[in-house]
Amino acid sequence: MDNIKLTSVKLIRGLYNDFKAKTINTDITFQKVVNRTLSLYLTEESFKKRLDKDIDLSISGSNF
Repeated sequence: MDNIKLTSVKLIRGLYNDFKAKTINTDITFQKVVNRTLSLYLTEESFKKRLDKDIDLSISGSNF
């Protein structure tokens, strides 16, 4: 467990609820999505550029 970092993040409730509903009968977990997303962000320039684009997902006053 030395290579595990415990953290907390604030999520947009609707997005998280949609994720849970879409993945209820699958093997994908939020942890898997986060770890795979971080890996792709660090290794795939095209993926990084897609995420870096400014998409307004924020709730007023948040740092999303």
